[in-house]
Amino acid sequence: MIELSNVSKWFGDFQVLDDCSLRVERGEVVVICGPSGSGKSTLIKCVNGLEGIDQGDILVGDQALTGRGVNLPRLRSRIGMVFQHFELFPHLSVTENLTLGQIKVLSRDRATAEAKAIELLRRVGLESQAQKYPAALSGGQKQRVAIARALAMDPIAMLFDEPTSALDPEMIAEVLDVMAALAEEGMTMIVVTHEMGFASKVANRVVFMDEGRIVEVAPTRQFFEGAQSERARYFLSRILHE
Repeated sequence: MIELSNVSKWFGDFQVLDDCSLRVERGEVVVICGPSGSGKSTLIKCVNGLEGIDQGDILVGDQALTGRGVNLPRLRSRIGMVFQHFELFPHLSVTENLTLGQIKVLSRDRATAEAKAIELLRRVGLESQAQKYPAALSGGQKQRVAIARALAMDPIAMLFDEPTSALDPEMIAEVLDVMAALAEEGMTMIVVTHEMGFASKVANRVVFMDEGRIVEVAPTRQFFEGAQSERARYFLSRILHE
């Protein structure tokens, strides 16, 4: 489904990713965790081409991101991305945020796109907000709209870059509930998060990163009950007891 092979990346003289390899199977939920600055967000941004790579290869399905003639807009439409700060268009209504990509990238007619938008807003519990603008929504509502917008493109996988870190605590649960429902439906997901409760309940595997490297990849229960690396054990001891 998604495969990263020996991926490295530099920002100037600073190496942000160092020989990272990971394979995510169809229907799998993989959580990426680690300390701030460990390369987690950069790694998933490389998966849909938002960040280029300097070494290695990335395959999405049978499409190589670094292949000649790759259509990045089309590829990104197949890999939904949900950001920390929502990234909604403030001048467009909720419905218009969901239809724009469908019309411009997937060439759907407006009626079909709007029907899809309403269906997805109902799915995330926001049908009543369809005609509002992002400024009128809470943080949790904005993030659920962002998830619906990504789903409107019929992606084969979803990437989440710390989707709850900008939310007030009471809004986090409503977003995690939507993500958990997607996981139950079999959506392939890579999630960068510090929400270890979500990871322990939903993830199939956990990836631990530090200083640009993938230090450990383990089944979820094994990671939480007996992480192999000393660095991962220290991270868990701090984050689970905050």
